Amino acid sequence: MIRLVPIKFRAAGRHYDFNALNFELRAGDRVVVETDRGRALGTVVDPPREVQRSAAPEDVKSIVRPATEEDIALANVNTAREKEALRFCQQRIKERRMEMKLVRAEYLFDGSKIIFFFTADGRVDFRELVKDLAHHFHTRIEMRQIGVRDEAKMIGGIGICGRELCCCTFLTEFAPVSVKMAKEQGLALNPNKISGQCGRLLCCLGYEFETYCGMRKNLPKCGRKVLIEGKEGEVIDQKILAQKVTLRMADGKYMEVTAEQVEQGQIAAPSPAAAPPSPAKNEREREFRRPREPRPRREEKSRTAPPAADPVTPSTPVTPAAPIAAAEPVVAADETAQSKSKRKRNRGRRRPRQK
Repeated sequence: MIRLVPIKFRAAGRHYDFNALNFELRAGDRVVVETDRGRALGTVVDPPREVQRSAAPEDVKSIVRPATEEDIALANVNTAREKEALRFCQQRIKERRMEMKLVRAEYLFDGSKIIFFFTADGRVDFRELVKDLAHHFHTRIEMRQIGVRDEAKMIGGIGICGRELCCCTFLTEFAPVSVKMAKEQGLALNPNKISGQCGRLLCCLGYEFETYCGMRKNLPKCGRKVLIEGKEGEVIDQKILAQKVTLRMADGKYMEVTAEQVEQGQIAAPSPAAAPPSPAKNEREREFRRPREPRPRREEKSRTAPPAADPVTPSTPVTPAAPIAAAEPVVAADETAQSKSKRKRNRGRRRPRQK
């Protein structure tokens, strides 16, 4: 038996199995391991597991030791030196007018080598650039060309969904993605909507592809003839998640039914009709919608005579009603105001000049 433990060297990097030996390790522990490029600082992904030696890889490397404070401090120093190396290399690329895009610079744990990651459309002759970098840093230089997906994984960013890119958070390997996945899920084949930051198809198109394929098998295909309630119809559309299809009947009408109704050949009984609204509610709505009575005009109010006085007995002296006499000046004042407004309007109208 051998104890294997998965180790990663980046936040969303690939997992590599190492021999844990007799070390007691937990998820998240930092360890120093031996790799083909030398020693490196990695992070434990899961606790060690025991497997048969025949099932273990042949060239499995071993863990050197758990990381100490000095090892972590050395890694932090290398991270700070990587920024300076990246800046200097970009300056040299600009001076030499080389058609390449520098993505990242990475120091090995012991500082014996610097790896520069770049992207380019084709082959690039960087021999003179390597000489300049080796002369300046006094260490070994490696130039490694990567693809656009690896570039997005190293740089990171925010996707069209508003979340951080999958490739730089939890995706350890890139799975193949095709346009067929977008077609099966009924997505619009718009390159701006189905492409990611790298310019390639979104990796998330493959997350639900198998689910859509499995649910599509339960529905009749488009163009198939089916019988519903003794009437023939043709399937013209599918709603995979809702498990429904749209039928075009012989009389030109459209009907939406479920997969179970297609198998049974009949539509389920309709639900009972809703109860009529209560009369009290209708009465309240009628009162609310009742139109308002028109208000009398001001002139009509002034011209209307006051109510007749109550009959009096002969013993009470009769006095003349004052409001009736006072109503005439009010009417006269209104007529005077109207005549003045008509004069002003007539003055504003100019007669055309006669030629």
